[in-house]
Amino acid sequence: MILLWLAIAVLLLPAGWLLLLPLRRARRVHAAQQAFEDNDSLGAENVRVYRRRLASLERGHARGELDDTALAEGRVELERSLLEDAEALRRSPLKAAGSGRVLVPVLLVAMVAGSLYWYQREGASGDLALAQAIAATPIHDAASFNARIARLRAEAEAQPDNAKVWMALFPLYRDAGRLDEAMQSLEALIALEGRVPALVAQLAQLKFFAAQRTLTDEVQGLVDEVLAADPRQPTVLGLLGIEAFEQARYPEAIDYWRKAIAGFENPDAAKALREGIAAARQRMASAGEVDASVALDSPATAAAQDSQAGTARLTLKVSLDPALEAQLAAMPVSADEATLFIVARDAEGKLPPLAVVRTTADTLPLTVTLSDDDAMAPMARLSMARLSMAERVTLVARISASGQPAAQSGDLEGKLENVIVTRSTEADADVSHEAADAPLMLRIDHRVAR
Repeated sequence: MILLWLAIAVLLLPAGWLLLLPLRRARRVHAAQQAFEDNDSLGAENVRVYRRRLASLERGHARGELDDTALAEGRVELERSLLEDAEALRRSPLKAAGSGRVLVPVLLVAMVAGSLYWYQREGASGDLALAQAIAATPIHDAASFNARIARLRAEAEAQPDNAKVWMALFPLYRDAGRLDEAMQSLEALIALEGRVPALVAQLAQLKFFAAQRTLTDEVQGLVDEVLAADPRQPTVLGLLGIEAFEQARYPEAIDYWRKAIAGFENPDAAKALREGIAAARQRMASAGEVDASVALDSPATAAAQDSQAGTARLTLKVSLDPALEAQLAAMPVSADEATLFIVARDAEGKLPPLAVVRTTADTLPLTVTLSDDDAMAPMARLSMARLSMAERVTLVARISASGQPAAQSGDLEGKLENVIVTRSTEADADVSHEAADAPLMLRIDHRVAR
């Protein structure tokens, strides 16, 4: 913002100089005008012209060309003309050179104040503050992620009428699992921008996930509103595909996702939907059903490819560092009430959690296997039927007293990064769990700082 004000000041300087310029030249202009008026001979010239014309009239009267009446009328006309010329030459007295000096700084102040007021109303200082807030809070870990949320929340309170602030804020809340706050931010954005189908679709999606992927009456109402305005809205079609997939209506899910792919401009989103379609085909193949919509591959070929892709799984042994047992006991809730989250995320952090297991801290130590069954959405899973979305993942185990998915100060956490995802295929179906790879050791070994 300092650079902005400096730029405004630089622009105001020449404007102020132009306002002050007449004041600097006032004395010279006054002297020149006074000299002109003092030496003005136009009045004397008018008198000479009057006398010359009057003499001409009198000579005409002497020669008998004009009678007494004509002479009198001519004299009156000349006198009237002289009076009119004299009236036109009358000037008001010149004011002093310094008169009006006070008005110049008043105009200067008014110009500066008016410029700043206009910029506050019509300018983009709020957008500049938002850009600076984002630039000042780069995201590289959970703490920096929460720092950006706090900074943008402060911006939202400072400029609640700026739609761009809410547009930047609600995805952060969504990715942090704070769905209630994400919905509040999105509703504030909709109040500013209107019932734009894309925004209402995002709201329907958030409410859908907040309702544990249930198509409630409220969500259905939002879906109907969006489809009435835009029947090809991809977010809503993707949501309906997820709901159909969860209810094992796989052909319907495939149909929704095919339509959604046509509307997505983001290639990553389209890729995720294709993975969801492949997962639905795999489920159909496992159930002996045929996907009649497969055009490039026969049902047998699609099923074979799906089975070859295999299912990804990660077996973890999660434990608590003995040094943190006292801190667990000091939490405001008991171990059987403290929530234990075990989460797998893609290494780049661009996707929703690929797998989530939720239990309580009193189950520690425990061994758990993460698989596609623990995915939050079918298009973001540990494995996909034909393509891998996440060859390497980050594993996090966190004990939360608040039960919130996003990390909070005081939570106990452990992390493994760059873990390679293993896969099992039909060829491995006869291999027992005892012969599988040894579980990964994930220890909760530090406390989350604010």
